[in-house]
Amino acid sequence: MEQSIRRLTFEDFPYLEAMETGIEDDYVKRIFKRLVTTENNRLYGLFLDEQLASVCGYTIFTKHYAMLGRIRSDIRFRGRDLATQLTVHVRNEAFRLPHIHWVGANTQEENLAARRVLEKTGFIDYSPLYGATTKAVPNFGLPGLPWEEIFGLKQKKAWIDKLYIQTGAIFPYECYYPFPASEELFCDAKLAEWSFYENPSGTRVLITKKDFKKYHYLHAIYPWDDLMEQEGLWQRISGDYEKVASLTKEETYVWMDLTKHQAQSLPEGHPFKLPSPWMLHGVWRKNGEKDAEFAALASQLKDSD
Repeated sequence: MEQSIRRLTFEDFPYLEAMETGIEDDYVKRIFKRLVTTENNRLYGLFLDEQLASVCGYTIFTKHYAMLGRIRSDIRFRGRDLATQLTVHVRNEAFRLPHIHWVGANTQEENLAARRVLEKTGFIDYSPLYGATTKAVPNFGLPGLPWEEIFGLKQKKAWIDKLYIQTGAIFPYECYYPFPASEELFCDAKLAEWSFYENPSGTRVLITKKDFKKYHYLHAIYPWDDLMEQEGLWQRISGDYEKVASLTKEETYVWMDLTKHQAQSLPEGHPFKLPSPWMLHGVWRKNGEKDAEFAALASQLKDSD
């Protein structure tokens, strides 16, 4: 069978509909038009003759990060490394854009098949995070003194530099979309939009921001393990959640990206939903790295089919 890979257009929708993926109510079909017509989203397909056998795409964030996703394959062609070949191709295409510095993908820890595909592409894996959500904000810990809001960009940048840029730690940029930190991730407009709160001793900071992914969220970011020990922390989260819920007047949740240690520290009977943790995979563009190196990997995978 003749194999080819190309970027998909809206006219390719019948090929997507004809795929047998085993996915009921596939959301990619619902948003297909947006994925193939907006500049920040691109979708590619691997064809065997006239049949679409595998799909993969990417979304660009902050002009410098490309997150791969929407990976699915026709079950009639599985076992031939088609998804891996296509993922390598899509990664190559993302890195052909000169402003892209990092390419990665996020998948649940229990999705071993997807993780194997990402590992074959040369992506490294980062520590898993739970996307913990709740509508009933817990009243953990003692009330304590109020956390003071930070308004100045200089102070916000100081915290971001200390916690993320200097360390390269993972920053939850949006719900479902964490990235390894770099200066490009934190523009002044975003920092001004996000809320920062310091504890009374000035040793901890809480970041909150609004997000929407089917539902409204207060996205709360707290990068320390002492969730249960910081007085006034949960009262501050609750206060911001109530503000967001009152503004949306629709179904609203708190979202927190928790490490395994943080999740294990939650007391028995806590209200958070903890699905299988998500694992981030990715690779930075290296100095002097050539597209030919990626092309060679793609060719090697194809030849081994």
